[in-house]
Amino acid sequence: MATLQGQPVLILKEGTQRTVGRDAQRLNIMAARVIAEAVRTTLGPKGMDKMLVDSLGDVVITNDGVTILKEMDVEHPAAKMIIEVAKTQEDEVGDGTTTAVVLAGELLKRAEELLDQDIHPSIIARGYRLAAEKAMEILDEIAMSIDVNDDETLKKVAATAITGKHAEYAVEHLSGVVVDAVKKVAEKTDSGYKVDDDAIKLEKKQGGGVEDTELIDGIVIDKEVVHPGMPKRIKNAKIAVLKAALEVKETETDAEIRITDPEMLQKFIEQEERMIKDMVDALVNAGANVVFCQKGIDDLAQYYLAKAGVLAVRRIKQSDIEKLAKATGAKILTDLRDIKPEDLGEAELVEERKVGDEKMVFVTGCKNPKAVTILIRGGTEHIVDEVERSLTDSIKVVKAALESGKVVAGGGAPEIEISLKLKQWAPTLGGREQLSAEAFATALEIIPRSLAENAGLDPIDILVELKKAHEDGNVYAGVNVFSGKVENMKELGVLEPLRVKKQAISSATEVAIMILRIDDVIAAKGIESEKEKGGGTEGEESEE
Repeated sequence: MATLQGQPVLILKEGTQRTVGRDAQRLNIMAARVIAEAVRTTLGPKGMDKMLVDSLGDVVITNDGVTILKEMDVEHPAAKMIIEVAKTQEDEVGDGTTTAVVLAGELLKRAEELLDQDIHPSIIARGYRLAAEKAMEILDEIAMSIDVNDDETLKKVAATAITGKHAEYAVEHLSGVVVDAVKKVAEKTDSGYKVDDDAIKLEKKQGGGVEDTELIDGIVIDKEVVHPGMPKRIKNAKIAVLKAALEVKETETDAEIRITDPEMLQKFIEQEERMIKDMVDALVNAGANVVFCQKGIDDLAQYYLAKAGVLAVRRIKQSDIEKLAKATGAKILTDLRDIKPEDLGEAELVEERKVGDEKMVFVTGCKNPKAVTILIRGGTEHIVDEVERSLTDSIKVVKAALESGKVVAGGGAPEIEISLKLKQWAPTLGGREQLSAEAFATALEIIPRSLAENAGLDPIDILVELKKAHEDGNVYAGVNVFSGKVENMKELGVLEPLRVKKQAISSATEVAIMILRIDDVIAAKGIESEKEKGGGTEGEESEE
């Protein structure tokens, strides 16, 4: 609402909410900090878990930052921006989501203190940006190069990502599985290694213990053999991977076939059978003894395939079809007319096995598998899900370490080192940016502080001890949450890829600056209340 010569001028619709200036900043910062506070207790190996119950009553138990934030039903736009940070961190590097969110929350908390001292948001933003650039330089200085053939170091990187999740007691076994899987699908390029983490399939099956999780040099398909008369085990398999259906095609256009006597009907049926037999013959003549089909397989086709001693599986997911082709070297066929023996993939063994209470088809012994499967086992559904989440993080982390060849210590060591170096560097900025850079340095202390708090240690004692160790030149000194002491993280084997830390700091800085620069929030008239009015009856109906 504005006034012109005493006359009110309506600019925004009636009922629009508008928050301006310091109020807008304060509310945005508060919303972002609430989100950061929600996940802060999950940080580190001793972090606590969250139980999330959705509107349908489904339960998720996890301490994986991004999973918690995705499951939370958040309204406030600033809080949604913080959740975006976690998603970006997950997509880019797979781990460090909680670190990024906690850091963003702390940067905003420190910024609020500067706003209270009448320092302009643009100056705070500039100081933060300069400090973040300097932090990247310091990270490069303290990073350690690793030999990509050194499996022990890679296992330590994998174990650091797994520790703190439910799979902890089998961490040795799981980190070995992850490193083997990543190295199998890694491809050497001129500049180093490239890893396609989509080539590692995670297949979950309840039953057994977490330590029964295994790596399969090939693909596991969660389907069973399509016909009881088919062989359940085939050695030296020649595999056809089909995108087409083994059925009689329907006509593209609507067609009507008029049959006037029984002989015509008989001929029609025989012709259909002949078409299906031709398809099966094409496969058998090419030498295929295993068929994986993305679409359906007709009953008659199943009969002919079984008669020819071919093992067939149908209705396989698109992603699995692609992985099968990668693992076995098969060509994905869309038409059987031009099938050739060289289009077939190879595997030493294809067999149907019973896993838990269900049957699955294992394709193993591929010569040079460009796709592999990790079969995850665990006592309950929640444990299997959490192990899957920790392995997903771990795979991405090992990928980041392999591709960049650089790691840093964990346990809050890099954060304290950057914090100390930034405090020494800040005075060179001069002016008010110096205060902003110092606030950035102080904000970084939240990571070791949270690690200590979550382990039931005294955060002040730990921070004092950490700072002293780093001032004495021990760059790798971090919090050992298991012994409750400050120890050398490099010697303990707590390692994280450099890329994870860099991404966490840059994402947190960017979102903090973006939220700081908002000085006006204009919210449209009660969208939510209208939704609720309309949504109530729909919800009731759908429940019935």
